[in-house]
Amino acid sequence: MKNINKTIRKAVTICLAGSFFLISIDSIAQRRGGSGGGVHRAGGAAQARPAHQSRPANQSRPAVTKPSTNKPAVTRPGSNGSGTKVTRPSNGSNTKISNRTNNSNRNSNNNIRNSGNRNTNISGNTRNVDRSRDITINNNRNTVVRRNTVVYARPPYVYGGYRYHAYNPYYFHPYRPFYYGPVWHPWGFFVATLAVTAIVVSVESTQYHYDQGVWYAPSNGGYTAVPAPVGGTVNNIPSGAQTVNTGTVNNYYYGGTYYEKDGSTYKVVPPTAGTIVDNLPEGGKEVTIGDVKYVKFGETYYQPVKVDGKDKYEVVLVEEDK
Repeated sequence: MKNINKTIRKAVTICLAGSFFLISIDSIAQRRGGSGGGVHRAGGAAQARPAHQSRPANQSRPAVTKPSTNKPAVTRPGSNGSGTKVTRPSNGSNTKISNRTNNSNRNSNNNIRNSGNRNTNISGNTRNVDRSRDITINNNRNTVVRRNTVVYARPPYVYGGYRYHAYNPYYFHPYRPFYYGPVWHPWGFFVATLAVTAIVVSVESTQYHYDQGVWYAPSNGGYTAVPAPVGGTVNNIPSGAQTVNTGTVNNYYYGGTYYEKDGSTYKVVPPTAGTIVDNLPEGGKEVTIGDVKYVKFGETYYQPVKVDGKDKYEVVLVEEDK
């Protein structure tokens, strides 16, 4: 019996000692848990608490949207002080609307200033100027051919409903304008001022200016060379004028213009059919009619011919083929 009691007391002692040991361990564990260690909870399972909260590895920072490098559209008042606003393009271009507008205005102003002289330079050669269509003066009568009293012995060339009369046979040679000198100008040539030698000639209430074989009419702040007006009278003609026979009377021919002696003066007359001239000036147009090439000035046709072995031109009489 005594042995049993001893055994029981030993067992109780061992149990108490074990409990004390377990309590001590638990206290130590709790103290460690407070400093970052594991904490024992009921059921004996240990749960680790993280020392600090970290961002999950697969979670990225939110994207930050940067402002566009393209500048936004900006409206500014117009340069003319009006309420009109000009929008600057938002594509970052450095082109300025105001510059384009100013350039456009400058170009427009230049066009306005040059509009009166738009035909004063063609292909860099002012001698090929043609402004005759800008002249509203009736001066084409000298391009209408006067009929000759001499009967034509040759049949006319018929084409396109017209008959082309000439005394001499057609002999083609290229049209090569004759140079009459630096003071002579073809029809349509524009000059800003005239030489002091120019004189004023009135024909049927229309005022012309004549200078050294060239006739001018006022136009667009200057003067334009025009066909000589029939009836215009001058005291002198250039010394280089060619004397030509019309069949009835001598004419004087210079630079495409025909004159007749009238007392002490010279009067402009239309060309007479059949008249032979040595040269033609600038301003003519070589035209092809059927198989024949003529040189045309206004409404006057010249046929290339050969007389005494020399290339010349004959004034053609043109009639409708009725």
